[in-house]
Amino acid sequence: MNNKKVFILSGLLPALALILAFTYYPFLKGIIMAFQDYKLFDLRNVHFVGLDNFKAAFKDPKFFTALKNSGYWVFCSLILQFVFGLALALLLRKPFRGRGIFQGFAFYSWALSGFLIGMIWKWMFNSQIGVINDLLLRLHIIDERIGFLSNPKWAMMSVIIANVWYGIAFFAIMLLAALQSVPADLYEAADMDGATGIRKLWNVTLPYILPTIIATTLLRAIWIFNDPSLIYGLTNGGPAGSTHILSSLMLDKIIYAGDYGAASAIGVIMIALLLLYTIFFLTVTKAEKVGDF
Repeated sequence: MNNKKVFILSGLLPALALILAFTYYPFLKGIIMAFQDYKLFDLRNVHFVGLDNFKAAFKDPKFFTALKNSGYWVFCSLILQFVFGLALALLLRKPFRGRGIFQGFAFYSWALSGFLIGMIWKWMFNSQIGVINDLLLRLHIIDERIGFLSNPKWAMMSVIIANVWYGIAFFAIMLLAALQSVPADLYEAADMDGATGIRKLWNVTLPYILPTIIATTLLRAIWIFNDPSLIYGLTNGGPAGSTHILSSLMLDKIIYAGDYGAASAIGVIMIALLLLYTIFFLTVTKAEKVGDF
């Protein structure tokens, strides 16, 4: 091995060590813990229990509530974030006076943490002093204040609304970058063929930016599924566990029960669901052929 290869390897070793220590080791340790009775308050009695943690998860009504909520959470949030994000990107595609300032305000939410966003919306949804109740009353849409976060009927819808607002900026940023790469010649050719704005969007713009759409929707769905911070900031999984998703339920097992085995079992189930989703998504979208558009 020559000196150049030794130098390259020595430069990569610290990064590889960090990846192994902080990514792969916790990942493998979590899988092992899923098959153990591993409680924070009884660390001297850690032992192998096989599939008991998974059986306990599937017998827990909270698990199935969280699983159902996770489906609503991801599907509704993803669809609405994409639609509004694409609309915002289309509006910002052409230059106009003050566009930079408007972009700064529109994209600012993406720089904030999910937990902080949750705290802001928690105040807005407050049944006594919240601005949303106040506006609805002033517009005579409602006759009395609604407990958006204290009523199971409204709580899940409320956290989805907050998450939609939070994620619009991500899609707007990514899709705006993709839109600015569409060649002007394609639009000129479409104009010569007499295509309308909708036809150009459907036949020129969307096919050209399809690789970006596939990548962003795949990544964003995974992030939404995995991130409990906004739900923790808004409802902490309440009322009565009605807004728990799998990731927030997993955190509950750690924070309140100290049951790392049960939490790890839920984590393994989440990994399996994400793997199935990714395979299904890439198969349906035929991602390997997106370069043909």
